[in-house]
Amino acid sequence: MSKKKVVVSLGHEALGYTTMEQWDAVKVTAKALADLIEADYQLTITHSNGPQVSMIHKAMTELRRVYIDYTPAPMCVCSAMSQGYVGYDIQNALRAELLSRGISKAVSTILTQVTVDPYDEAFYEPTKVIGRYMSKEDAEIEIKKGNYVVEEPGKGFRRAVAAPKPIDIVEIDAIRTLADADQVVIACGGGGIPVIEQNHVLKGASAVIEKDSIAGKLASDLKVDELIILTGVPCVYQNFGKENQSPIERMNVSEAKALIEKGEFEEGTMLPKIEAAITYLESNPDGSVLITSLDAVSDAIKGKNGTVITMN
Repeated sequence: MSKKKVVVSLGHEALGYTTMEQWDAVKVTAKALADLIEADYQLTITHSNGPQVSMIHKAMTELRRVYIDYTPAPMCVCSAMSQGYVGYDIQNALRAELLSRGISKAVSTILTQVTVDPYDEAFYEPTKVIGRYMSKEDAEIEIKKGNYVVEEPGKGFRRAVAAPKPIDIVEIDAIRTLADADQVVIACGGGGIPVIEQNHVLKGASAVIEKDSIAGKLASDLKVDELIILTGVPCVYQNFGKENQSPIERMNVSEAKALIEKGEFEEGTMLPKIEAAITYLESNPDGSVLITSLDAVSDAIKGKNGTVITMN
C-alpha cells in the first residue's frame, strides 16, 4: 500500500510569535508531524510567517536608523530570511523527533519563490500590516518613498503591503522530486517569496502571499491525496463565536461556497482556509481537505475530530 501524500499547512500556533517561543513551539509541532509520518503519511510542509517576517522587517528598518550606511532590506529579502530561519527550526526539531523514534528520514527546506501578477488588484489596495509603529513624521517619509501606510488609532502608523494571488511556484519541480523520493519537504514558507518575472529575470515584489492561498496551490500542483490545514480551532464552526456555534464535521465544495456567500467565514481567519480548500479540490476532485488544530490532528486523521471537505 502506497503512502498517503499530503500537504500540511502550519499556522501561527505551530510556530509561536518570537524567536524563543518558536524554539519551544516547533518541538511540540514536530511531535504532531512525526505522528503523521508514523501513520504512513508522506509530508510536504508549508507554514505561516506573519510575526517572523514582521520582526525581521522591523529589525532591518531599525538597523538602518542606527547605522546610516546600511540599506533597509526589501520585503522580498525579509521573506527569504523568514523562510530560512523558520525552516531551519522546523527541520531540525522534526529530524530530532524522528530519530528519537528510530526513524531516519531526510528533512529539508527549499527556499521558494512564487510569481505574482504586477497588475494584481491587491497592489492597488495593500492590506497586510507589518513592521513597527511610526510617528506621523516617519509615516510621511515612508509615503514619500512610495510605500503605503495605515493609521491605527491610538497606536500610530504602520506600513501595509499587498497580498497578491500566487501564479506559479518557481521551485515546484525540486519540491516534487524530493516528495516523490519520500523525503519530508518544507516549502513555500510564509506564502513563498513573491517575485515578478521580467524578461526571464525574477524580481522581488513588495508584497506577501497568503499562506493559505499557497497551501491550496502547492497541494494542487503536487496532486497530493489530502490537504491538512492546521489552525487554532479543532474544526470549522458555523456561527463561530456565537451562542449557537456548532461544529461542521463534513461539507462539500458547493456547501462551502454557499456558506461563503452567507458571510459565514471571517476574512483573514477561516475564509482563506475554505478558499484554499476549494482551489485544491476543484483542481484535484478526488482529494480531500482536513481542517483542524495541531493538538487534535492525531484524532482528526482517525475521523474523531476536525472538518473534512470534499468535492462532492
